[in-house]
Amino acid sequence: MFRLWRRVRDGTLSWSSFQLLVDPLREKVKSLLDSTSEYKIGTQEKTPLGKTVRTCRQLLKVEPALWLFASVEGIEPTNNAAERAIRPAVLWRKNSFGSQSEEGSLFVSRMLTIVTSLRSQKRNVLTFLTESIRASRQGSFSPSLLPV
Repeated sequence: MFRLWRRVRDGTLSWSSFQLLVDPLREKVKSLLDSTSEYKIGTQEKTPLGKTVRTCRQLLKVEPALWLFASVEGIEPTNNAAERAIRPAVLWRKNSFGSQSEEGSLFVSRMLTIVTSLRSQKRNVLTFLTESIRASRQGSFSPSLLPV
């Protein structure tokens, strides 16, 4: 499935062909989830089989959402973009031990939002912050974080 996705992304496979090729994969995965979820296990069973069966049952509850990327063009099949977006915040928290006040936490959350938003838009963070401070001092409107 990921090989097919990469081909769609690089333009060597059309979206409609991708959808046709993914359908049998989806059916196979659903069949495996169905058959595994039918195993009889105890309510408190903590064996690897019990954990697997419970995981399959949970996945079946959200199974349509697992395949949203195959029906809506532009949605990625992974959360890599989200992981990359929050990585700076995670590294900051790990290296700085967080903040010691509510105000500090609010400042950090706002700054991380600003930095992440601007970087995703390929806008200059220092320029934005400079314009924001200048606007605040002059009593005018701050620049927008929304894409131009």
